[in-house]
Amino acid sequence: MSDFASAADVALVRDALERLKANMRLTIRGKDDVIEQSLVCLLAGGHLLIEDLPGVGKTTLAYSLARSMDCAFSRIQFTSDLLPTDVTGVSIYDDTVKEFVFKSGPVFANIVLADEINRATPKTQSALLEVMDRARVTVDGEAHPVGAPFMVVATQNPVDYEGTFPLPESQMDRFLMRLQMGYPLPAHELEILRAPKLGYDAIALNPVVTRSEVLKMQALTGQVFVEDSVLDYILKIITATRTESEFKAGASVRGGLALRIAAQARAIVLGRDFVLPEDVQSIAGAVLTHRLSLARQTSDAMEERRTVTAALKRIIASIAVPE
Repeated sequence: MSDFASAADVALVRDALERLKANMRLTIRGKDDVIEQSLVCLLAGGHLLIEDLPGVGKTTLAYSLARSMDCAFSRIQFTSDLLPTDVTGVSIYDDTVKEFVFKSGPVFANIVLADEINRATPKTQSALLEVMDRARVTVDGEAHPVGAPFMVVATQNPVDYEGTFPLPESQMDRFLMRLQMGYPLPAHELEILRAPKLGYDAIALNPVVTRSEVLKMQALTGQVFVEDSVLDYILKIITATRTESEFKAGASVRGGLALRIAAQARAIVLGRDFVLPEDVQSIAGAVLTHRLSLARQTSDAMEERRTVTAALKRIIASIAVPE
């Protein structure tokens, strides 16, 4: 049996992905590129950070993705008074059994929406570090697995907005991808204005893929073939970020692994069982920009993102593309 994904395997995944796309389009208008990238993150088994201005559909995207899958879903509203145990859970003494019993928190779900994650203090944000990395929570020395699949979809407002806290760099590195929604085109915004206003809990989407299908898709993604020249191309991009004078520090080893698995996921989303250099180029911005910061200080978060993005594009343009 081959260790690589076959064309027939990819065709089955494509059918499930088309169902997901069609379902999410019912609530997300005119954002096929954002939908596609969120599915790339899902197939790669990573966590997704959606950062943009308030009111452009970040939470709606997270809800649409979660409700399109027959998986356990949990929403955590992050606020300044949220405690780490409010996220992970806590051990409580049970008088009937005369011992401490662990009461799981809302992070114990397959899809966890961390809404406005940067409104919580860094201490509370750090409560997610272990679970995002190992899919488990350790309390009083005992590890509690959260189950599979496990995906955190976090939304955040720009970090220079009032009442927000910057996410620790170690936590930013845990997110596989960071996306922006952007404003819709006028024609699509008109459709939104015509539609009845619904609360998030009233979003009427039925699941179109099962939990087992999600797990199969994620397992298959790691089997998408990556030729050695493409791996070398990824390595050259990662290495170049570490010598770029504009950056305080380059992408980590985790960043290189993230770029590889995201490129594999993009290939399978587009119906291929092998990775092309264009997969790496297309996904590099979403995978790497939040892992990079400028060497010089700036108070404008949006300006920093634009500068980092421009520097990364310049790096990619300077590296020869493998044939």
